[in-house]
Amino acid sequence: MKKIKIGVIKEGKVPPDKRVPLTPKQCHLVETIYPNVEVIVQPSHIRAYSDADYLAEGIRMSEDLSECEIILGVKEVNISDLIPNKKFLFFSHTLKKQPYNRDLLQAVLDNKIQLIDYEALKNMSNKRLIGFGRYAGVVGCYNGLLTYGLKHELYELKAANKCADRKEVEEELKKVILPQNTKIILTGFGRVGHGAREILELLPIKEVAPDEFLNQTFDFPVYTQLEVEEYYTKCDDSEFIKREFYSNPELYKSDFKKYLSQSDMYIPCHYWSNKADYIITREDLKTDDVRLSVVADISCDIDCAVACTIRPSKIADPIYGYDPITESEVDFKSKGVIAVMAVDNLPCELPLDASEDFGRELIKEVFPSLILDDKDLIIARGSETTLYGELSEDFQYLESYLKGLE
Repeated sequence: MKKIKIGVIKEGKVPPDKRVPLTPKQCHLVETIYPNVEVIVQPSHIRAYSDADYLAEGIRMSEDLSECEIILGVKEVNISDLIPNKKFLFFSHTLKKQPYNRDLLQAVLDNKIQLIDYEALKNMSNKRLIGFGRYAGVVGCYNGLLTYGLKHELYELKAANKCADRKEVEEELKKVILPQNTKIILTGFGRVGHGAREILELLPIKEVAPDEFLNQTFDFPVYTQLEVEEYYTKCDDSEFIKREFYSNPELYKSDFKKYLSQSDMYIPCHYWSNKADYIITREDLKTDDVRLSVVADISCDIDCAVACTIRPSKIADPIYGYDPITESEVDFKSKGVIAVMAVDNLPCELPLDASEDFGRELIKEVFPSLILDDKDLIIARGSETTLYGELSEDFQYLESYLKGLE
């Protein structure tokens, strides 16, 4: 059987990312499951897992990955680190025509690299197979609770990125003391939403139905998780059809405003299309009955879907304030101001746990197609480019983007 060599490249993006596509134990597991596969790891002082951790698992280290057919990374690979005629797997952030990565995609084509974008890897039902969404939800919800404690001077939590791992994060949650009438709202049922729920379920807080959330008072903390039909309605007031909403969101309007007077904290974990109506507008937040004081915006769509999210924030300085009256950034502790947490790289705060979760999915969902038989065309459909220096059939729409026309 032909020997396949898989390289794990060191992350080169600035600011540095400590995550890895495969942990040391997972590299060893891959070699065990697939005896014809050798994993070679490029040395790095940045990773959450050290070179010594990989060596302890019997994994070979090498600065030169040119002998590898397949090379795995996490974030965008620097153009100078691309190796011609290889298969690369990483998040390229080019699928939405991001202008800052146009040169990277062109370099991929010039080097005749098959770019397999994690974001494009989907099953036959068009559902994404892999991602860091779960830990975006976990960390984002934790950060939201951290923000709520600081905003209302209730408690103080250690920043997630200062915790050794998720276990320590869960220990910190024991400090959370929510007032008896606290009401939290969550949107999104994908990986991100489920990750956020994992944190809420560790607290003394009860889930209630959306109608109960809106119409009842409670003497204990509660949260509700909304489906899209619970905060969007048809513009002509006819029946809500979920399939139509996702294909033609412009036919629907937001009905979220009714929750603003009933919610203390909002945790957006949804996918939002730029064709859809804004969920919360600047005018919505100006009304006198707005109760909302904290938004932990995990989705992090800037200056659109959720009006108070006017910029992304950074891990080192995760919270800013939004004044609904002046529509400007102010001290988040000021009265009448909404405290916003909008860190756009949340999984980086728990790199050990996030990497382990990602690598588990990679081995289970992707490696059989990558190494053995791509019978469901998972790799074929997830390949943005070919080894012939061309855009793949499903990605021809990027042609004008590459030419700088979009």
